[in-house]
Amino acid sequence: MPRPYPEQIRLIGVPLDLGAGRRGVDMGPSALRIAGLQERLERLGYQVTDAGDQAVPIPESADPGDPRAHYLPQIAEVAEALSHRVSEALREGAVPLVLGGDHSLSIGTIAGAARWARENETDVGLLWFDAHSDMNTPETSPSGNIHGMPLASSLGYGPAALTEIGGFSPKVRWDRTVVIGARAVDRSERPLVRESGIRAFTMREIDEDGIVPVLEEALAIVTEGTAGFLVSWDMDVVDPNFAPGVGTPVKGGVDYREGHLALEIISDTDGMIGMDLVETNPILDERNRTGQLGMELILSAFGKSIL
Repeated sequence: MPRPYPEQIRLIGVPLDLGAGRRGVDMGPSALRIAGLQERLERLGYQVTDAGDQAVPIPESADPGDPRAHYLPQIAEVAEALSHRVSEALREGAVPLVLGGDHSLSIGTIAGAARWARENETDVGLLWFDAHSDMNTPETSPSGNIHGMPLASSLGYGPAALTEIGGFSPKVRWDRTVVIGARAVDRSERPLVRESGIRAFTMREIDEDGIVPVLEEALAIVTEGTAGFLVSWDMDVVDPNFAPGVGTPVKGGVDYREGHLALEIISDTDGMIGMDLVETNPILDERNRTGQLGMELILSAFGKSIL
C-alpha cells in the first residue's frame, strides 16, 4: 500500500479562528513560519513545500448563526477544503503538516487522512494531545465554540455538516483514538468521553506513570491494524509557563521536556503520516515564545534528536 515518503513535507496554513472564543489564533501559522519552521525542517534533510494559507472567512464578515455552534457552515466549508488538500498530499507521497489556527480545523485534517486511508482499504489512528477532550456537541457545549467539538465530530458525534464531511462517518475508530494530557473536561462532555470508549490519558496518569509508558500504550493502540497515525497537537497541552500564547490555558500541563520526549518517541516509530499543530495565539504570547516552542516540537516529531 502506498505510504508517504518521509523526506517530503507539505506545509498547509489554516488561519482559522471562527471556532475559538478569542481572536488572534488566525496568526498562528505566521508565528510558526516566522520561527523558521521550513528552514529548520530542511536542515533535517526534508524536502519542504509550503502550500501557503487556505482562504478562511473572518468573523467580521460572517454570520455566527446558531449560538450552540458558532459559524458552523463556514467551519464545515473550511474543513471540507482542507480535507482535500490533506488527501492530495498523502496521495502524492508527502506528509501533510497543517499549521493552525484553532482546533476545529482538525476536522478537515482527519477527514483528509481518513479519505486517503479508505481509498487504500485501511484505517488511521489518532493521537490527540490537548488539555481538553474536545468531545462536546452543540447540545453539550457551554460556549457554542466549535474548537471544543472536533474530536467528537471525527468520531461521528454532532451535526452532520461536520460528521459527514467527505461523505462518510466516523473518520476514525474509537478503539484507534487516544487523548493525551487532558485536565479540563467539561462536566457535560464527560459522559460522551466515557461512552465513546476512547482511551484518554489525563494529566494525573502522566504524573503517576510518566510520559514514556503513556506513549507506549498509546502508540500500541493507534498503530494496530492501521496505515499509520495522525498527531493533533493543541499547544494548550503544554503548561502555560512554557506556552503562554494560547486561548484556553490550563495550569498543570506537560512541561518542556515531556512534550519533546513524547514527540521524539513518536518519531522513533516512523508511523506518523500527518500532523497538525493548533491554537497558537500570538496576541496572547510573549515575544513568540509559543510559536518558537511549537516550531521546536514539530522538529522533534520529525526526527530532530539531541545527538
